[in-house]
Amino acid sequence: MLKKSIWLALVVFLSSIFLTGYGGVNESAAAPKKKAASEKTAPGQEQKKVFDAHDTGVRYHFNDTDMDFNFGTLVLGSTVNHGVEIGEAFYTASKIKDGDAASWQEEWFKIARLAEARGEKSLAGGHKVSARDQFQRASYYYRISLLSILPNDPRLKERAQKSRNLMKKAGELFNPTIEYIEIPFEGTVLPGYFRKAAPGTKPTKTLIMIGGGETFAEDLVFYIAPQTYDRGYNFMTVDLPGQGLLPMEGKPFRPDMNVPMKAVVDYALSRPDVDPQRLASYGYSGGGGFVPQAAMNDSRIKAIAMNSAVVDAYPLFSTMPVVLATQKEINSWTTFHGNIVKAICWRWGVPMDKPSGLAAANKGFTFDPAKITVPALIIVGEGEYKSVEVKRQQKVCMDNFSHPLKKMVITPTNEGATNHCVMENRSLVSQVLFDWLDDVLK
Repeated sequence: MLKKSIWLALVVFLSSIFLTGYGGVNESAAAPKKKAASEKTAPGQEQKKVFDAHDTGVRYHFNDTDMDFNFGTLVLGSTVNHGVEIGEAFYTASKIKDGDAASWQEEWFKIARLAEARGEKSLAGGHKVSARDQFQRASYYYRISLLSILPNDPRLKERAQKSRNLMKKAGELFNPTIEYIEIPFEGTVLPGYFRKAAPGTKPTKTLIMIGGGETFAEDLVFYIAPQTYDRGYNFMTVDLPGQGLLPMEGKPFRPDMNVPMKAVVDYALSRPDVDPQRLASYGYSGGGGFVPQAAMNDSRIKAIAMNSAVVDAYPLFSTMPVVLATQKEINSWTTFHGNIVKAICWRWGVPMDKPSGLAAANKGFTFDPAKITVPALIIVGEGEYKSVEVKRQQKVCMDNFSHPLKKMVITPTNEGATNHCVMENRSLVSQVLFDWLDDVLK
């Protein structure tokens, strides 16, 4: 009887950790229709309508939640696509001071240089596959080291260019190659990558992958590119205004993201290897708003997917802790988290010491689901779906998308597919996305 009591207590304890581990959301992990009596909110402790997109609900390595989010999703999530090696990643993490921006920047820079040196050695010896693999990781380690570097720091541009140059170098060692592309746009270029599914110029179904508020094009190569061409699709991605280094050129995020997206589609359809009847676009995070806005204005996009849908960015940003933070809370932030927030402000043209301005800066970042006339897929992690505002916006979409081929998939916590953008389970995302695309782009 005593053993049984102990086990029962343990189960209850572990369950409570699991169910309450998702900070900043309004519903439980299982999202039941009715709350149990024991789950009722105590008087005076009503849940705030806030949503922290960088709260993982589990701990990967760091106590700093923003650092841990980036380590568990951006870093470890890329392992399946050769962005990092587990051993290198955890060794590097072990050397980083928790929450310290300078430490993060330095340790990822060190491992980037080691991988780059290994790549050069293999290339000099004629070992192209080994060189390609090392250059890929070196490129991504340099990119990871950019997190929390502020825009007035010259290392941001230096390391970003280093990352890009190594990605180009690795791309040339693939067959077909991963091409570096530059799309002319308003006095500058939108840089990115294109990889054909197969050699030749036969028109082929194509996926344009679009990122969000903190994205470099290299992130998207490691997010889903291999899964794309493994399934017979061309892969294409770019930095849009607000992404990569474009804010340095006076190109922050803008409400009419359909305008740069038009230039992207123009480029894609200028290629003989792109089938104009099977051109799809998938956007995560902010891209979950940019992509449907583009499709609303451009009938050449034949199918869209979002992770998740952002019908209106303003109310979403209005629920974020960084926007609602008091000065006392801001002063308590770690240097890593504080710098991440400042960089996001920079990308939206907001003063870096005024994160509260991010909500107003996102007014006008909208689309009308009723004007989406192509097949549409929503993917959303179970943890992210617990946000009342996220859930509301997905419902608005599903109620109003006009094409009968519309679908929403909530990826599950118990399969490690719960976080913002579901970066921690890219295999599952790819299964959901491409099984659906294969059906609608026949």
